[in-house]
Amino acid sequence: MERYDELKKGETGAWVSICAYLVLSAVKLFIGYVFHSEALKADGLNNTTDIIASLAVLIGLRISQKPPDEDHPYGHFRAETIASLVASFIMMVVGLEVLYSSGESFLHPRETTPDMIAAWTAVGSAAVMFLVYAYNRRLAEKVNSQALHAAAADNRSDAIVSIGTFTGIFASQFNLAWVDTLAAFIIGLIICKTAWDIFKEAAHSLTDGFDIKDISTYKETIQKVPGVGRIKDVKARYLGSAVHVEVIVEVRPDLNILESHDIADEIERKMQEEHSIIHSHVHIEPFKDGEK
Repeated sequence: MERYDELKKGETGAWVSICAYLVLSAVKLFIGYVFHSEALKADGLNNTTDIIASLAVLIGLRISQKPPDEDHPYGHFRAETIASLVASFIMMVVGLEVLYSSGESFLHPRETTPDMIAAWTAVGSAAVMFLVYAYNRRLAEKVNSQALHAAAADNRSDAIVSIGTFTGIFASQFNLAWVDTLAAFIIGLIICKTAWDIFKEAAHSLTDGFDIKDISTYKETIQKVPGVGRIKDVKARYLGSAVHVEVIVEVRPDLNILESHDIADEIERKMQEEHSIIHSHVHIEPFKDGEK
């Protein structure tokens, strides 16, 4: 099935993120400790959470590829969303730890100014993460993966965090060691904000939340199908990155079963063609006013 092939391709993006984060987190934590940069250490800890988040995305994509079975007639697509939810919890814990650590540094300030090698490390990291972000964004659009879109957004956030880390370390060179600590605190806030955004989106999806604007667009497409008299109801929900739509339309009561079935097939074809919806359930009812 085409959707399963797309999910398989999406694994490449998760692996790219994991490899990048493994290298960058190790380098940042080592240089941060050796050259006394709170901001770089916080950035490194941020990347360790990203390793876990990327692993969660990878596992979610793997499970999502399992075909429907007796217990999961709609497939396992929501594993992708559950993985994102788990990752958000882990990221929030680390973000709070960074905030606590930097808060302690404010209360007990240090006099050591971080070396500029820490700043150049942050610049190099930002460049790498912008490249990873560009790759994952293109791949996410190509395979239509909700989890990979979230991973790409996280990649971009990490690149921006590293730029902020550089700024903090550079400013600390002017006898302002506290700026490095302030940068670490801001990074902690960014980690927590990213975790909250991922949690909110995943929770919205798992509770069958759906954008009303998309529903309106679907209605416009359905109404244009020849033979559709009136749209009685349209509902949609996410199954991972896939969308499941349920439609009730009214048609002329004098149509036979075959003609009504053809209208339902055309609605399904249009939804897949124009909105990439792989599963539409269409229910046909007679138009009660006898029109159209």
